Amino acid sequence: MEYRWANIFAMIRNSRLSPKICTDSFKNRLVVITGATSGIGYYTARKYASHKADLLLINRSVQKSLALCKELETEFGVKCSYKIADLSLLSEIKRVANELADMDSPIDVLIHNAGVYLTKKEMTADGIEKVFVVHYLSTFIINYRLREKLKSQERARIIMVGSEGHRFAAWGLRVDDLNWERRRYSGLKSYGSAKTAQLLSMILFDDIFKTSSVTINTMHPGAVKTDTGQENGALYRWFKKNFLDKSLKSPEISAEALYYLGASGDVDVEGVSGKFFNLTTLEEPAPPALDRDVAVQLWDISLKMCGL
Repeated sequence: MEYRWANIFAMIRNSRLSPKICTDSFKNRLVVITGATSGIGYYTARKYASHKADLLLINRSVQKSLALCKELETEFGVKCSYKIADLSLLSEIKRVANELADMDSPIDVLIHNAGVYLTKKEMTADGIEKVFVVHYLSTFIINYRLREKLKSQERARIIMVGSEGHRFAAWGLRVDDLNWERRRYSGLKSYGSAKTAQLLSMILFDDIFKTSSVTINTMHPGAVKTDTGQENGALYRWFKKNFLDKSLKSPEISAEALYYLGASGDVDVEGVSGKFFNLTTLEEPAPPALDRDVAVQLWDISLKMCGL
């Protein structure tokens, strides 16, 4: 793994850029978004709805989903439906993935946005570290289950909301310790590992989709203010509100980038797959996220963990 200063400078430079804008209509196209009731997901749902796309939202809360669908249908005159799933539980991830795969209507854009940030390690009911499940295994299972449906379509784009935070896993993904049993847990490192895993899976999914019209890409959504981290207690929430959030931008820039990557016909994105974008600027990930050998190991482990 050879780190280059040029890549770090590029990341810093790209982080100052604004996203490219797409004004094309997306009327009657179906967009699936996970984690759409707040933050990046909320503004992304509104952005696609403003361009007349139909929405299918995957959230945890029935009440918030109902309210959001009513808002989008009333304000933009689009169709909006939802599915309820806790994306930290393998059974619910697999259920909703099967429901998506069994739909008759094509999925034009699939946006994996649901996320969580934890300062203390939490294990799910399946005995897997929670951040790894929500950020990585949920995207892996859904992509894996949908691969044949999407390949049979005329067109489809998968966009995973990743992060420059994958660089926190500076020494690479420890496939022998995905549950942090041999190392001291760190919120930043666990987040970085999950986002690195996401990028590694993209390598092999891109192989699967090579001969089809399906593209899969990952994007960093910018330094934006979201509700992520609310599970971490009063002290963390106070620090985030009074210090971290003051330097962050509106998630609307993330939504603008996600619309461009999902809807634009520009040469920058049309047919482009297996890439990492800082908003809408193409960027090279950290070396550990490009390691094909580790990607293959992770793929095999993921299939076994998920019972696929």
